[in-house]
Amino acid sequence: MATPYDHYAYSAAKTHDFDSTHPYTEHDEAFNPASIPERSKAYDMDVSGTHHDLNHHDEEQGFGMHDHEHNGGYNTGQRDTSDTSLVNNAAGVGRSYQDMDYAEPDPYDPTRAKPVAEKASPLVQLLGVREGRTTLEQRIDMKKRGVGRQRYPFLVWILTVAMVATFIYELIENNKAQGTPVSFKPVVNPMLGPSSTTLINVGARFPPCMKFVQDVPPTMQIGCLNNTANPATEICTIEEICGFGGFHGKDPNQWFRFITPIFLHAGFIHLILNMLAQLTVSAQVEREMGTGGFFITYFAAGIFGNVLGANFALVARPSIGASGSIFGCIAVTWVDLFAHWKYHYRPVRKLVFMTIELIIGVAVGYIPYVDNFAHLGGFLMALFVGTIFYPVISVSRRHKIIMTSARILAIPVAVILFVLLTRNFYTSDPYAACEGCRYLSCFPTSSNNHCKGTGLTGTTAV
Repeated sequence: MATPYDHYAYSAAKTHDFDSTHPYTEHDEAFNPASIPERSKAYDMDVSGTHHDLNHHDEEQGFGMHDHEHNGGYNTGQRDTSDTSLVNNAAGVGRSYQDMDYAEPDPYDPTRAKPVAEKASPLVQLLGVREGRTTLEQRIDMKKRGVGRQRYPFLVWILTVAMVATFIYELIENNKAQGTPVSFKPVVNPMLGPSSTTLINVGARFPPCMKFVQDVPPTMQIGCLNNTANPATEICTIEEICGFGGFHGKDPNQWFRFITPIFLHAGFIHLILNMLAQLTVSAQVEREMGTGGFFITYFAAGIFGNVLGANFALVARPSIGASGSIFGCIAVTWVDLFAHWKYHYRPVRKLVFMTIELIIGVAVGYIPYVDNFAHLGGFLMALFVGTIFYPVISVSRRHKIIMTSARILAIPVAVILFVLLTRNFYTSDPYAACEGCRYLSCFPTSSNNHCKGTGLTGTTAV
């Protein structure tokens, strides 16, 4: 810093760098008196004038410097020559500080802030083609540390609360009908939840409620919600079991059953397993994708899983659960692994574990009331939709071209799959497209082949 008594040196410090104005070999070296610049003439004139004024004032008061020399020491009204020098210097320094501006800049200067990237538009953020205010190096570092676009998975939390509330509603409805929240008669629910008729009544995927099924017409009679006997003693029609106001003399068309099963669960075991997976896997996927892209991927996977199951599962077997959407989130982790292979820690090992997890998930799909088609359909659809919306880091032109091409191809494939399978469901015989596909969701045995027929149990036809 420029010395406070040297106006010339200070002016130079304002226009030049500190090191260029006062060069040192090392800034931390001991004080060197020779390094202090000489005083300017302006300063000498200023101090001389001050010295003259003080001497004149002392003479008027009657105790000049000659009095001190005569008396040989300090007395009242007298001062030493060294004291006079200190006073003079202090006056000069004080006057210099009054007009002085600091040579060093303010530590916070908004005009000197580093430029940041322009914030991306909502559509760009949704597609994940640019990360807005983060640089490429920052995105790579965030990927390695597992840091996503957002801190909290708000949508996952909302969905979890909604699903728990819906399950409580299921238990209440079953308690109204049978006197207990969990069904034990006429058939025990292995998931510890409501009866199959209650699940159908609250919105499970059940094709006879969604279209006309020749083998299970709306007039077919089965056990009512309050039936606990086997064979059934309380009889209701399919239309009454489907609920939601019935069909009004028309063909069944409760298309919303492609969506409502996502929020329903077969029992406590089913709910707990799905919510654990949702609060871990799905939550991390939302953090990395952002809520917008995650919302589309989650519901596209869940709905397509129900579309696939409605085509090829047993026509009269109800199906519920968020497993299709959760398997879609698992598919997104596969997209992430292959798109960012070199940024993952031990990617081969991770691929092996992910494959084992997928096999276990498919095996769980053979449990009653759980549809493997929902799992497989959700996984398949999320591979395409996740490729479209997952934010991918491309460090090379080749990688960027590959990912852009994959996104462009994934859009028509996802749309075509939805259109073809939805259209196939509303044909007279969807099984004709793939007669052996039913074995992907049920395991035949020699004593009782549950993979044949409609899958309807406990019925009494008129």
